[in-house]
Amino acid sequence: MCGIFGQFSEKSIDLRNVSILAMHARQRGRDSSGLVFLRDNKYIISRADYDIKKLFKKTPIKRTKLIMGHSRLVTNGMKDNQPVFRDGIILIHNGIVVNEDEVWENLNIKREFEIDSETIVGVAIEHIKENRDINLLSRKIINTCKGTISAALAIPEIGKVVLFSNNGSLYTGKISNNLYFSSESFPLKKIGCNEIKQIWEDGIVIDISKFSDIKLIDDKDRRKENLIPKLQKSEEEEMMLEYHEPSLKRCTKCILPETFPHIHFDDSGVCNYCRNYEKQKIKAKKTLLDLLEPYRRNGDTDCVVPFSGGRDSCYALHIIINELKMKPITYTYDWGMVTDLARRNISRMCSILGVENIIVAADISKKRRNIRKNLVAWLKKPHLGMVSILTAGDKHFFKYVETVKQQTGINLNLWGTNPLETTHFKAGFLGVKPSFEETSVYTTGIRKQMRYQRLRLKQMFRNLKYFNSSIFDTLSGEYYRSFAKRSDYYHIFDFYEWEENEVNRVLDKYGFEKAPDTNTTWRIGDGTAAFYNYIYYTIAGFTEHDTFRSNQIREGHITRKEAIELVKDENKPRYMNIRWYLDTLNMDYAKVIKRINTTPKLYEICNGKK
Repeated sequence: MCGIFGQFSEKSIDLRNVSILAMHARQRGRDSSGLVFLRDNKYIISRADYDIKKLFKKTPIKRTKLIMGHSRLVTNGMKDNQPVFRDGIILIHNGIVVNEDEVWENLNIKREFEIDSETIVGVAIEHIKENRDINLLSRKIINTCKGTISAALAIPEIGKVVLFSNNGSLYTGKISNNLYFSSESFPLKKIGCNEIKQIWEDGIVIDISKFSDIKLIDDKDRRKENLIPKLQKSEEEEMMLEYHEPSLKRCTKCILPETFPHIHFDDSGVCNYCRNYEKQKIKAKKTLLDLLEPYRRNGDTDCVVPFSGGRDSCYALHIIINELKMKPITYTYDWGMVTDLARRNISRMCSILGVENIIVAADISKKRRNIRKNLVAWLKKPHLGMVSILTAGDKHFFKYVETVKQQTGINLNLWGTNPLETTHFKAGFLGVKPSFEETSVYTTGIRKQMRYQRLRLKQMFRNLKYFNSSIFDTLSGEYYRSFAKRSDYYHIFDFYEWEENEVNRVLDKYGFEKAPDTNTTWRIGDGTAAFYNYIYYTIAGFTEHDTFRSNQIREGHITRKEAIELVKDENKPRYMNIRWYLDTLNMDYAKVIKRINTTPKLYEICNGKK
């Protein structure tokens, strides 16, 4: 996934305009970058594993009639970079090909690289060898490759560039006789383009200079940390993960245990969470349709959908398009803990539904360093109320949805937040008492948030390692989540009942990919969930799954017996995900797991063992 951009000119490109396009592409990812341009009757390729901003400064572009580039969020293949170049073809690609292995099995050429984008080049090579019409190439690629594809494919030997997209994440615009392209329309408007058009499957074919001489002048590979760690399975490591089934008193109605913060039971053994629970009051669908009517834009994009690639946002997107008949743009915030599984599901859904996906990517290396610092602090003095600081870096999600709305000129955003995912215990372990007054899917209470922050600050003063360089990122993220003003938004599941079997049934139709290390479809695209749930279960004897299943019991979706059987399976440690998480943070797996395992257990205290 990346931002792609370029200019084709009769005389010489406008480097200032191209720089603006490049800096906007940088918003989508800055892990690596690449450029293609003409110089001295040669096509020059420059690639680097660093920011496009730096590559622009280091690359002697000078006068050229053509330039194409990308700023990349690394997904598949850390070693390989774009532009992909082989057999005389040059490709820059925004998206993910999700059926690459299947495609290569049916091609008569061998794969050379790890990067999924090479699949597109492979299809193009065979198409050209068979002397097929170049105008049919984009359709051939899109019919063969699954997943999101927005690409610029250059074939210098025949003097052609093909621009095409299967989800609309590609635009062209003109200034005089100069043609520009970008992953989004906003930067084209910014540089003053007119005749801005969205590119789709049929694409456009552009004439370029015929030069078969292609030179790779740079392929810088200086990055020390591995942004895509490959799992080296170890049975010994997996055996370190403990999974006890402690004997805990549980609510006789739901399954919340006695170690749950602020819980108490009545004479019948029913907990205060059940006694105060109010079933979801689903509002009429017609009410939502009436609310959406003023935002409809006669076939133009009319809403922004925050899109994580998880099951709830995927199901909400299905409803928004197929039932509400809205035309959305999806928005994804990648903060370094979005897994490739989530990215592939984003790619599947957006390609099948033909939906543009705008990515805002953080500085992945910096975000992971911040998480590492806070994890090191937590391990020094484990406290369950401070586990949530490990996910503080993702809260800028709420900031950038407003940025995307401004850039697209769309006022409305529709959320797919699951109302049954409420987890009182994370704040409860800090000392925040539960509130049973929420009537909508997502609410913010200023007083509750202020108390939460005061209690967290108190813990930070007890463990000064939390006062590290990540603190501004943490606090600013909390501001945008809890205090920043938001408007023109609705939650789909205030109007549609969330029912798990129906969600899974619908997503199966889209080929929704599941995780190999768990049977649940919840949180499988979140790189942090398996780790923090291991902490909660090992120390407190329950996880998010217990709260989720308890809410389902209260709603009448499942029985208590079913919930107990489900969490027995769902609470099992997810070795592959936990190992991936610690590898991305460059943490010693054995030391971290040992520290968690030796932390005093709440359930032992409850049973009078300590």
